[in-house]
Amino acid sequence: MSSSEPVISVRSATASLGSRPVLRGIDLTVRHGEVVALLGANGSGKSTAVRSVIGQVPLTGGSVSLFGTELKRFRAWARVGYVPQRTTAASGVPATVREVVSSGRLSRTKLRWPSKADRAAVQRAIELVGLADRAKDSVSALSGGQHQRVLIARALAADPELLIMDEPMAGVDLGSQEILASTLRAKVADGATVLLVLHELGPLEPLIDRAIVLRDGCVVHDGPPPRAVGQHALPGHDHVHPHAADEPLRTGLLT
Repeated sequence: MSSSEPVISVRSATASLGSRPVLRGIDLTVRHGEVVALLGANGSGKSTAVRSVIGQVPLTGGSVSLFGTELKRFRAWARVGYVPQRTTAASGVPATVREVVSSGRLSRTKLRWPSKADRAAVQRAIELVGLADRAKDSVSALSGGQHQRVLIARALAADPELLIMDEPMAGVDLGSQEILASTLRAKVADGATVLLVLHELGPLEPLIDRAIVLRDGCVVHDGPPPRAVGQHALPGHDHVHPHAADEPLRTGLLT
């Protein structure tokens, strides 16, 4: 991919959940090294937009390309790290923090035995989110903020070039928010490209290069983060359609 080629290119994208139109012809571009926030009120289509980028929600029209390749032909998923909205669905998963984070490395290891480099990458990811002392603990024993940090470490384990995060700060305590902001700052310094779905900018605001605001499935702003965006300007969160929702601890990006 040339340096001028967008990392994410969405053109005239339309999508529906059931019979309800959710995306109404959106255009969205994220270039190498950018940190882009996708903002909008409840039901505006933010989560549907990012899930369409990774193929979890099929488009009814338009196109998506990743790293210059059409989504239907894209296979280099190790280049993409995805952090879904945190839910309680994984609270009873009988797995340790290390095991869950290691599952994020499968896009690189495939079926081979993990190498020393793989184990080191998993350890780095765990340390980056501040959970080195909980690596052997069950994820069911973690707080909500710690669980979110596990999901982020899982995405980071493959050393992705593109990081897509859906509401990473939602329902997370202030201490974990600061750790997550620090983690993201380190990835951006390493040259990662980031697309974030956010309800409000919060501690991530200094990292945001550009904001795209959705309203009723349409782009109504694409530029500097609007100063008016906040808890009262953008109330609530996207409703996640029960049949399209991602399982937070699913192994691999796509099945």
